[in-house]
Amino acid sequence: MSKSQVTISLDCMGGDFGVSIVVPAALDALSKYNHLSLILVGDEDGINKELGDKATKFPSRLTIQHATQVVGSSEAPSLALRGKKDSSMRVAINLVKEGKAQASVSAGNTGALMATARFVLKTLPGIDRPAICSTLPNANNPTGFTHVLDLGANVDSSAESLLEFAFMGDALAEAVFDLDSPTVGLLNIGEEEIKGNEIVKEASRLLSDSNLNYVGYVEGDGIFLGTVDVVVCDGFIGNVMLKTAEGAAKMFTGFLKDEYKANIFSKFSALLSMPVLKRFKKRVDPREYNGASFLGLKGVVVKSHGGADAYSFYNAIHVAMLEAEKDVPALISQKLENQLATRQAS
Repeated sequence: MSKSQVTISLDCMGGDFGVSIVVPAALDALSKYNHLSLILVGDEDGINKELGDKATKFPSRLTIQHATQVVGSSEAPSLALRGKKDSSMRVAINLVKEGKAQASVSAGNTGALMATARFVLKTLPGIDRPAICSTLPNANNPTGFTHVLDLGANVDSSAESLLEFAFMGDALAEAVFDLDSPTVGLLNIGEEEIKGNEIVKEASRLLSDSNLNYVGYVEGDGIFLGTVDVVVCDGFIGNVMLKTAEGAAKMFTGFLKDEYKANIFSKFSALLSMPVLKRFKKRVDPREYNGASFLGLKGVVVKSHGGADAYSFYNAIHVAMLEAEKDVPALISQKLENQLATRQAS
């Protein structure tokens, strides 16, 4: 059974490397997925220069949308929103609003991207604040991933917002990984009911009364041990956790390289264990998990890491494609409607 066509708009000017990584990633994605179409948004001359004659391979599935402005990596979100209405970021999101694309991907300024996406697309009914969600590797979960949110969109989340985040993460895990009733945990400093601040305790009460498969508090190590499918937390905590995990992964990988280079015997050992090392690198490589979802919006928006290479950006495109195929925003809306109906009936 053939899949229905999916169109994604790509902000080609965002991030540290712009067109030099977005264009190769786009071509790679088009070569792998025949049902995928892409709109490259940004400086038309620069995009064409990077494409060369490769665009002729996908005449009906690759188009360019010119944009005259670029949002800087350190630009204030308010200034980007008011002063750069023809930025590659804004135009790419406008294409989703207009129905010309089902999703958008950008490696640009996170704050500006969230502000622009929220302004243009608006939030779903019943959602007060969007959240940033990403997948992290774990050791035991059958899917091998834990969905964690919020990762930085909201630094002062209320208990009600944490409940909304849970519904968003539940919908994403169910749609993308075909999980039946994903388990949901609330990040805390301990698993005991007496632990945590009042907001976390109130959020736990709300989650317990919901129709989600809520299993209680989860400590930080549970994210990587795979004790639940979805972990919910405040954006401040989530962002610190994510950056700490990324730093730890780089540190341990660096330690491993140093030890294998220590002497001739360790170098020989490295050659013998190369297949194992390659598999290890793939499992902990942050590029494999690139693509954070902006959930709670009336459209699919995926944020790539600003320093992403072409392979990493390709993975972000893949995330956006999966979410568009499953229409994650519609699924979130349906789950919220079901929850409201359950509350009214009780």
